[in-house]
Amino acid sequence: MNKNHLFWLKNALLLAFLVAFDQITKYLAKAHIKGQKSYTIIKNIVSFKYLPGGNTGAAWGILSGRIILFIIFTIFALIVIGKFIYNIYKKYKTDYSLNPTVKTLNILMIVLVAGAIGNLIDRMANGYVIDFISFDFINFPIFNVADCYITVSCILLFIMCIFKVDNDTFNSVFTFKKNPEDK
Repeated sequence: MNKNHLFWLKNALLLAFLVAFDQITKYLAKAHIKGQKSYTIIKNIVSFKYLPGGNTGAAWGILSGRIILFIIFTIFALIVIGKFIYNIYKKYKTDYSLNPTVKTLNILMIVLVAGAIGNLIDRMANGYVIDFISFDFINFPIFNVADCYITVSCILLFIMCIFKVDNDTFNSVFTFKKNPEDK
């Protein structure tokens, strides 16, 4: 297997693992928590509570019931992030060692894609997103593993782009311009 294929294989395996983990946790929540009282993980800190009726919107019920809008937005976001991952592949395909910053950007984008796909699967299969993780110490929306992927990866991508990513890397990864070597 050549190193170009290895780049995509690693990404695909990480993506598959993350999406599967998200979907398994949602399946388990639906099978074991739905219709039950909350299940305390750490008293007064975090518990599992199945959100009755599922989440048909975003955090705090924003745009509730706009499933088609979320599906379209998610597909658009996946295309954009896919282009950024492709840019990493194209720019760095001759340097298989990839510097640690670029490797981290790639991983964070895969994690972001996994979160988007995890919630997209729910929206398309159920018409809502299965949420079941609750912070008991604050008034915070019930969420799921895919939401964690999205939130953490976005925060870390933002921090990295401000403090760690140099201008050349930023401009070569986060662009829609066609590379001259692309045919």
